[in-house]
Amino acid sequence: MVCALGSALCFGAATVFQAAAARAAEPGTGSGVDVGLLWRALRQWRYAVGLGLDGLGFLLEVAALRALPLYAVGAALAASLAVTAALASRMLRVRLRPVEWGAVAAVCAGLAALALASGREGHRPGPPWLPWALLGIAAGVLLLGAAAGRLPDRPRALVLGLGSGIGFGVVEVAVRLLDGIDLADPALWALLLGGGAAFLLLTSAFQRGAVTTATAGMVLGETLGPAAAGVVWLGDRTREGLGWLAVTGFAVAVAASLALARFGEPPEAPAAPHRPDPRDPLRTESP
Repeated sequence: MVCALGSALCFGAATVFQAAAARAAEPGTGSGVDVGLLWRALRQWRYAVGLGLDGLGFLLEVAALRALPLYAVGAALAASLAVTAALASRMLRVRLRPVEWGAVAAVCAGLAALALASGREGHRPGPPWLPWALLGIAAGVLLLGAAAGRLPDRPRALVLGLGSGIGFGVVEVAVRLLDGIDLADPALWALLLGGGAAFLLLTSAFQRGAVTTATAGMVLGETLGPAAAGVVWLGDRTREGLGWLAVTGFAVAVAASLALARFGEPPEAPAAPHRPDPRDPLRTESP
């Protein structure tokens, strides 16, 4: 759980850096997924910092996935929005409303309930078709991003965010299925394709739509599917008699994280004060 929370800390800080870099990158043509956007965003130092934090967060996530059920890790990753909100209130001087401080507290309470109720990870290998299904889902994420370009702004941001969350969810399940590096293992290719597609869609969503909407879609995509896969196919369970506490903690943590989705978006720079043009004949002088 310490590794899962450390991963959430890294991802929460990385979100702000990457969103700011994506907005600052030169926009491309069209309205869907822009493959060149990743290259343009990489020229921004903030995006590179975000990627470094994502890399560290991923290593911590892998360690957590080797010891915790998928539903516990997914809820902890959703809590990265609470981390972002808390950091924004201190570092960026963003004012949190009382209801949002309540959401931060609810995320912490939900994670505490999960920590109490979670058993160890399941040890089932999963059905033989599951790695191939993950690879197909990862490819479908790219197709979903291409189709999102035809949607209006707000639905497009939601679909791109949801697609990125599904891609990150593929990564979570694939990590559980991998047993070493085997280039013939479809789970390895699903991990690489799903992670790359998720980054591409999320970066496009940050630049082309409401980041709040995209972040909410990402949280839903990366928590619900992997949690279900872990319980149904991989043998994830709770402590004896504490299933109700795990379900409650998961629901509270994810719902409270969604309430903090606006903190996936960096604050806009304040507008420069208007200075009258001295050559303007309509300018009035102060007495």
